[in-house]
Amino acid sequence: MIKNVVLDMGNVLLDFNPEFVMNTFCSSEEEKAVIRKELFEAPEWLMADRGDIKDKDRFELIKDRVPEKYHEALRKCADNWDICMDPLDGAAEFCDYVKKNGYGIYILSNASDIFYDYFPRFLPLDYFDGVFVSSDYHMLKPDVEIYKTFLDKYGLKGEECLFIDDREDNVAGAQKAGINTFRFLGDYKAIISYLGS
Repeated sequence: MIKNVVLDMGNVLLDFNPEFVMNTFCSSEEEKAVIRKELFEAPEWLMADRGDIKDKDRFELIKDRVPEKYHEALRKCADNWDICMDPLDGAAEFCDYVKKNGYGIYILSNASDIFYDYFPRFLPLDYFDGVFVSSDYHMLKPDVEIYKTFLDKYGLKGEECLFIDDREDNVAGAQKAGINTFRFLGDYKAIISYLGS
């Protein structure tokens, strides 16, 4: 029996969209291609999510790999990437549904230290029964250890939790930890139907 709903944050509740960020600050497709590769797809992104570096350190670590003519745009993208983190349509209403129907509600997200700056614009942290951010624990989904550590921290049983994530690899990691899973493809009604079945 499912008693707890465990939510990923990016692209489940908030719209993580690097293209929006680059469209805002970059002036050419070439500039976007360089910044996409060196900021959003480079090892430093995961390093920040794992807590090995601070979000604010990214620019200094990356800039030498980027032509100087793109440094201004790189700085703006690195310092303001969270402008894309707007709530998905229906996200807050879905969270309210979960709470009103008596489920525990938790966040389990790969995120850097500035999670605590942008996420409360969506819902206050104390709205949730628990918020588990990867950078605080120096581990990342889909490593099975992050799911086990999450369950241990909050005293939860995997068979009583439903973990919802948009990424197949993260869903698979949760399954290895004995957690029920649902891959989110944009339809909150499908999750509600699953919970009601």
